[in-house]
Amino acid sequence: MHAVFEREVLLERRQYTSEQSTLWDKLSLAQKFATSSLTQFGYDLAFIRSSKAGKVAILRCESKTATISDDGEIDTSPSIVIRP
Repeated sequence: MHAVFEREVLLERRQYTSEQSTLWDKLSLAQKFATSSLTQFGYDLAFIRSSKAGKVAILRCESKTATISDDGEIDTSPSIVIRP
């Protein structure tokens, strides 16, 4: 019974809202792979920040933040400020 509940929770977490789906479509292939690996640890895609250097995906997990560069490089201790 417990295993069934855990599976349902995992399946529920994998369902994206339309906003997350739109963000997902804007990620590079490398960012999609990196994002998938971080979602296994509870991170959710929050938004994408664009600049001259490229797109940076911002993921949140409770009070933690991670970034993923255009080329898929993950930074779990980024020096960014996120407004509330």
